[in-house]
Amino acid sequence: MNPYPAIARQLRQSQRVLFITGAGISADSGLPTYRGLGGLYEDTATDEGYAIEEALSGGMMAAHPEITWKYLLQIERNCRGARPNLAHEVIASLERIVPEVIVYTQNVDGLHLAAGSRHVIEIHGNLHRLSCTRCAYRTEVDTYEGLADPPLCPRCGAPIRPAVVLFGEALPTAALLAIEDALAQGVDMVFSVGTSSLFPYIVEPVVWASAEGIPTVEINPAETGVSGIVDHAIRAGAAEAMGRIWHTLLADGE
Repeated sequence: MNPYPAIARQLRQSQRVLFITGAGISADSGLPTYRGLGGLYEDTATDEGYAIEEALSGGMMAAHPEITWKYLLQIERNCRGARPNLAHEVIASLERIVPEVIVYTQNVDGLHLAAGSRHVIEIHGNLHRLSCTRCAYRTEVDTYEGLADPPLCPRCGAPIRPAVVLFGEALPTAALLAIEDALAQGVDMVFSVGTSSLFPYIVEPVVWASAEGIPTVEINPAETGVSGIVDHAIRAGAAEAMGRIWHTLLADGE
């Protein structure tokens, strides 16, 4: 059965829609998916003999920032120049049809914001925002090109770091409160797009919506832990599926 007409109809009837997104939504922008922001470190250790999760941990940043930054710079170099794809653009464009579209993303690439989405909750932070580990210095950069390893604060000389959640670190309180508030206000549809749905804080909104009878949609090439509870499980890439949803919406509006 073709799920797109029903999804389009439900979207047109919605006032508030939540999109939960993961690395898969950025795959069509050329960004590799994690395990290892995309296979960069699949089944291999770093040059220093660490697992990539250890090299990219909060503890390593504190003890040996040059090691963490070596791989942050490598990851950013592989992602540099990426632009929003059709999936990001459709989600942003839905704001013309749905009064409120909330994006709750695991991604640190900033592509939802670049596409024009206005209500974005970045639960893992944003790679382009940098802050000093000692003082109040903050800045934002388009790329890491030209940064030292590790980059040092121009004010106090301490290492700076990206405003992202490294392995072993707590999720940002402000982002957790933002998604709690969004759910408390209620939503009319929940989409899970391009995420393997491994973490409880990603799965729980889908489980909650399903239990409340709120329409749920999963877009992912592979089955996940929430595939069996959603109303519509679409086995396709994010750009393909979101493109079809958008075309169906436009056709229905004619």
